[in-house]
Amino acid sequence: MARREAEPTEALRLGVDRSSPVPLYHQLSQQFEAAIEQGRLVPGSLLGNEIELARRIGLSRPTVRQAIQSLVDKGLLVRRRGVGTQVVHSQVGRPLELSSLYDDLEAAGRRPTTRVLRHATESASASVAGRLGIAEGSDVVVVERLRLAHGEPVAHLRNHLPPGLLDMTTEELEATGLYRLMRRSGIGLHSARQSVGARAATAGEGERLGEPGGAPLLTMERTTFDDTGRAVEFGTHLYRASRYAFEFQLLVRP
Repeated sequence: MARREAEPTEALRLGVDRSSPVPLYHQLSQQFEAAIEQGRLVPGSLLGNEIELARRIGLSRPTVRQAIQSLVDKGLLVRRRGVGTQVVHSQVGRPLELSSLYDDLEAAGRRPTTRVLRHATESASASVAGRLGIAEGSDVVVVERLRLAHGEPVAHLRNHLPPGLLDMTTEELEATGLYRLMRRSGIGLHSARQSVGARAATAGEGERLGEPGGAPLLTMERTTFDDTGRAVEFGTHLYRASRYAFEFQLLVRP
């Protein structure tokens, strides 16, 4: 996928509605956040001088500074001495449905890449065997990967698959997502049982994901079933809370 070039801040159509009850700084921060999420301001883009931004939009400098600070607090922008205010990243929002992180990142225009840390066969522990519905000690394929977006770590993924399910190479795992490889092989993914949680990163996890030890991480465990009801994958994943969020859609019962 071709890299999308950053849109200069001067080219962004920025404005505020002074008759709106929404605070002016929040209106401005929403416009910048939308430009980041849509890829019009990519990581590395400079936001521009606060004084010039205030003059161009017709706002006070404190209002512009408040808008920018709200995005700094969200982790979307960073102030660098001698450089200016710079776009760092956008947080990935992932709906809770049966989709792969690779596909979600790609759909968001985030240029996903994969670093395979481990691809081997080992004996199934009692926990893994129970999730996959196989005997303890049976062979399972273990795939451990670091998923990146725009070259920055987003998640550490560990997946266990029954032996003989999928013939895949390390090169294929680096080139695309696991679910996409399954579908290409004719495996019909039907449903999953999933739990989401959170905990603090260990020193090793923080180093791998580019976070300090103790930083918050989102956790997910998922067992995926094919259209025959067979368990085809058990995954235990860690996500950077500063870069990633799960999205829920809640329905009100009549």
